[in-house]
Amino acid sequence: MSWAGPFQYDIGKTNNRGENPVEVVFDDSLPTLLCLSHLRWSFVYQRPQHLMSRFARDYNLLFWEEPITTEAAEPWLEVRPDASGVQVLVPRLPEGRAGEASERDQRELLNGYLDKLGVGNELLLWYYTPMSLAFSDHLWPRLTVYDCMDELSAFRGAPPELIERETELLRRAELVFTGGYSLYEAKRERHDNVHPFPSSVDVEHFASARQPQQDPEDQARIGFPRLGYYGVIDERLDLDLLEKVADMRPDWQIVLLGPVVKIDPAELPRRDNIHYLGAKAYDDLPQYLAGWDVAIMPFALNESTRFISPTKTPEYLAGGCPVVSTPIIDVVRTYGDTGIVRIADSPEAFVEAAAEALADAAEPDRLLETADGILGDMSWEFTWSLMKEKMTCSM
Repeated sequence: MSWAGPFQYDIGKTNNRGENPVEVVFDDSLPTLLCLSHLRWSFVYQRPQHLMSRFARDYNLLFWEEPITTEAAEPWLEVRPDASGVQVLVPRLPEGRAGEASERDQRELLNGYLDKLGVGNELLLWYYTPMSLAFSDHLWPRLTVYDCMDELSAFRGAPPELIERETELLRRAELVFTGGYSLYEAKRERHDNVHPFPSSVDVEHFASARQPQQDPEDQARIGFPRLGYYGVIDERLDLDLLEKVADMRPDWQIVLLGPVVKIDPAELPRRDNIHYLGAKAYDDLPQYLAGWDVAIMPFALNESTRFISPTKTPEYLAGGCPVVSTPIIDVVRTYGDTGIVRIADSPEAFVEAAAEALADAAEPDRLLETADGILGDMSWEFTWSLMKEKMTCSM
């Protein structure tokens, strides 16, 4: 299906995992939730995907991504239905469109698509990036939610106007969620309806890693013991730490899964015992995790990690893997005294903590019992239900 006019809307027929064709479904009886995100739906599967796929049960869910350059002479909107019920919307803008021209194109594409769907007064807005205000600040939703999952202004390459736009978004939003307690403390003085929702976990999905599985082909050739990490490889990782740990223990194999973003791949440490296996699908992560002895979070301590609350911490534990992390504030607060998430502030301490974590393999029952006690009700389903309650109370 496509609509012609000043702007064109092309409807894709497959979801982001290339599965069976998925048609656009729009239920006039449901309100519409428009999620404006700096992360792409088909990128690393994390907080936005977990939450929006659940909100799609109760809303017509539109997921608006940042624009992509097109060779076409005119802007158009790609509409990619996902099997979860989410409609992924990708603005395609002619090369060279930036600044006010880009914002104007996105505003017109958004307005046109909302009009085509017949979205009326039952619109809710959910922001992951304040930068989206540039083309959506004219909308009058029943509710505006700001889910501040990261301190984006501290990330490499952040637009200078982001801080000013966040101030405006905090003024407009009726409800603010944060991705951890450190972020909550940073935002609670700036809004009177802020609620912390730290990282949750799909326990059932990652618990499959507790069972013996066939090693993925690209990991099977790697020896043991294995220290593993999955996630985006960017300025938040302490590359010097990784290099020193690899040098101190050449008999340990360090496995890194994930896309390299915002850093030059040439900057990555290269050692015979460091293995970069690239980005992996969310569905495949437990199979890799099952083949690790220790899961690691070698984050640098800098402005970009000051407020993070890594989703992978409970995922690693759900998979039955002990964890070694650098002293990220929210990790220390939540897991530092558990005995199965060890904190290390130097390469020497990291090696010592990893050696202790390897010894946990001798007591797997204690490890799993402790992990299950920590996870408790940290499910995405529980987080989603609590967020729904906060939204209902705020409308």
